Order: sequence, then structure tokens, then C-alpha cells
Amino acid sequence: MKKQFIIVFVTLISFEGIAQDLDTFFKKADAFFEGNVSDGRVAYSKIHSNQESLNEILKIAEGVSVLKSDAIDYKAFWINAYNLSVIKGIVDNYPTNSPLDNKGFFDETTYSLAGKTITLNDIEHKLLRGQFNDPRFHFVLVCGAVGCPPLINKAYLPNTLNNQLEEQTKLALNGSFLKVNAKKKRVQASQIMEWYKEDFSMNGMSEIDFINQYRIEKLEGKYKLSYFPYDWKVNKQ
Repeated sequence: MKKQFIIVFVTLISFEGIAQDLDTFFKKADAFFEGNVSDGRVAYSKIHSNQESLNEILKIAEGVSVLKSDAIDYKAFWINAYNLSVIKGIVDNYPTNSPLDNKGFFDETTYSLAGKTITLNDIEHKLLRGQFNDPRFHFVLVCGAVGCPPLINKAYLPNTLNNQLEEQTKLALNGSFLKVNAKKKRVQASQIMEWYKEDFSMNGMSEIDFINQYRIEKLEGKYKLSYFPYDWKVNKQ
């Protein structure tokens, strides 16, 4: 009985430590984004000159444990971990004009996160898109380029995540993500919608249907959809 009590006690202490690590990660990530992001642009030069805060957060992230069954914590963690790792990748190659100027930026460079050694592509395609059918991920995962939806100056937190996903999707589809010519019934979208067409046309829905879920001014009638080139310049301040 005493042995069982010790095991339970140690397990509870372990879970408490994991929860504290996750809370600390979110708090420090929130402060980091607030201090280094403005109008969707990142202060890479400032971060490069003093990397202590970023490295501290990523060290915490290394020891965090998140489970898919705790979907909200899981999604919030990996979205922030992705965005922070992108910043780390840019800073490690600073100065750089584009993430694409650095070989293997998305598919070869690895990061130690939540007990995994993992690439940016693995986070996006295996841990998030591969586990959840949610096209809104595309509006919160920021790849370090101007063509991405803007990075916000706060962390994605479990208790606000769904609202944040909705807000960022609405902002993008009512903003620079689309170029609409109502007279000619034409709309140009970011190439993200071309690259991930299957994400925006699930369950028999067209891309226009998806857009209209979030547009204030609906695309009424038969619109012709095309795509404008992606801007891969680094999203620096």
C-alpha cells in the first residue's frame, strides 16, 4: 500500500511539473512575441544580438509533454513551437533575405521540441495538418516570409485558441490574402490556397465556399479563382 502511494505521489508530482512547464512556455512565449513582433514583422536583428530569451523558451519547449488527446494544449503548443522555431532558424542564419536562401530550412534543419527531434515541415504536416482537418492552421503558422499571414505579437493560448484561429482567418480573407475584382468576378488568392487546395475544399466545399465563410463582403455569383505569387522576402522589421 505504501509503495502504491509513493508511485501515485511521484506520478502526480511529475504531471504537475509537466503542466507547470507548459504554462511557463506559454507565458514566456507570449512575452517574447509581445516584445519582438510589431505589425506582423519580427525584430530579427534585436533577437540576433541577444538570443537568451528565445533560447530559454526553446529549452523549456524541449521538455514539455503534450498529447493529441489534449487537443487544445497540443495545437497551441505546436503552433507556437513552429513560429518560434522559424524565428530561431532565421536568427541562426542572420542576416538572410529569405528562409529559402538557407538549404533545408523547412525539411532538414531539426529542433528539439516536446521530446522530439523534428523539422518545421514535420510540425506542420505531420503533427498539425496530419492530425486535424483544420485549414485555419494556414493563417497562424508563419514561415518567416512576407507572403505568410502576419505573425501576431502574442502567443496562441489554449483558452483563446479557437477565437484566435477564427480572428486570423477572417483578417487574412478580408485583407491582403485576397485580391478581389468584383466587376470582373475575379479573385486572386495567396498561393497558400493553391499549394493546399485540398485543405480548403474538404467535404464537398469549394475554395470560394471556404472564403465566403469568413468574408464580410461575400463573393456572390461565379467567381474565377487564380493565385498571385508568394513573397518569400523575410518578414523583418
